[in-house]
Amino acid sequence: MSTIQVLVLIGSDSDAPVMQAAVDLLEKLGIRSEMTVASAHRSPRRLARLVEQAPSRGVQLFIVGAGAAAHLAGVVAAHSVKPVIGVPIDSSALKGLDALLSTVQMPPGVPVATVSIGRAGAVNAGVLAAQILGVSDPAIARRLETYKKSLEDRVERAAAGLTSGARDQASVPSSASSKAF
Repeated sequence: MSTIQVLVLIGSDSDAPVMQAAVDLLEKLGIRSEMTVASAHRSPRRLARLVEQAPSRGVQLFIVGAGAAAHLAGVVAAHSVKPVIGVPIDSSALKGLDALLSTVQMPPGVPVATVSIGRAGAVNAGVLAAQILGVSDPAIARRLETYKKSLEDRVERAAAGLTSGARDQASVPSSASSKAF
């Protein structure tokens, strides 16, 4: 088995398109990860085996995505002392609210760091994983700083685009601009 830093577990292969956002961000930040399917309900022995073998593979934390009942992250947290980041997936008629509540409402002593529902949550799970790993790995911390700077730069470009658009609008005669509305 290969050495990885983050094991991404999903409850169903239908969760893969959402959780791929976490895997892609981890890769961009130079963090080794692997994504696999393991159901807390349909394959509990597989899940227990993966969590048990994780330390020998170098796994430092888990990112876990699941929808509906979403017990997967909690079961992983119950079987590991490594950090668990839960991503609720919007795969049910309740649009992920059921998964959010199942993931975030953990008993004392069995925490799951829960991020937002869906793809945004998967991205944030990747960022949070990098922040956790970056505490003891300066190279990851530097790459994360670069990533966050790129987010800031994107906002600055968007703001500049709006500002230049406002200047263009300001150069239109007032009579013409009032007709547009």
